[in-house]
Amino acid sequence: MASSARTVEEIFKDYRARRTAILRALTLDVDHFYGLCDPDRENLCLYGHPNESWEVSLPAEEVPAELPEPALGINFARDGMNRKDWLSLVAVHSDSWLISLAFYLAARLNRNERKRLFSMMNDLPTVFEVVTERKPVEDKPSIESGSKSQGSTKRSGDGQVKSNPKIADVDYEDNEDEHGETLCGSCGGNYNADEFWIGCDVCERWFHGKCVKITPAKAESIKQYKCPSCSMRSGRY
Repeated sequence: MASSARTVEEIFKDYRARRTAILRALTLDVDHFYGLCDPDRENLCLYGHPNESWEVSLPAEEVPAELPEPALGINFARDGMNRKDWLSLVAVHSDSWLISLAFYLAARLNRNERKRLFSMMNDLPTVFEVVTERKPVEDKPSIESGSKSQGSTKRSGDGQVKSNPKIADVDYEDNEDEHGETLCGSCGGNYNADEFWIGCDVCERWFHGKCVKITPAKAESIKQYKCPSCSMRSGRY
């Protein structure tokens, strides 16, 4: 463990970055992740790193490890389970690892600081909730009454759907609580009216434009948007 003291904000930043990495592995990069978890290989772990990258690798050789280790051998159960169930299992173990790592780093914090850290972490949906859609991102997306069939799939920073002029006069204030529970299908972050979002016409998940590298200008030229996961299965968006 590093000897230098860590603040609540520093630990939360580390937690959130690692969580974002794992969410990317289990959602946007799920096919690549699934392929790496070959049951014929040795014990494998899913790591999320502070730079928001993820890695499937062997566990640390040193005993005890410098930091808490993720669940060991996630690859062994892959072919013996339904794919969704296996991903859910990996998600649960990943949540456990993220929390254990955060509180390992929080060992020098006092009671109130630990309480504040947990509160900040608990404000984010768990990896399990995002992967299993226990808090479905498509349930709370829209001031367009949740209708995807009307072509209302893109919204700008002000929360209005770009392709549906009929809702231009809707008062966003009336739906603030509803929007607050919309989750990005990539990072799992909550809806923010100041950010551009785009919805997938296939899986109906919503994403930060920055997470899927779609700008408002680019969105205007897309007739039907497919998120990276869906486009891998059915062609380019």
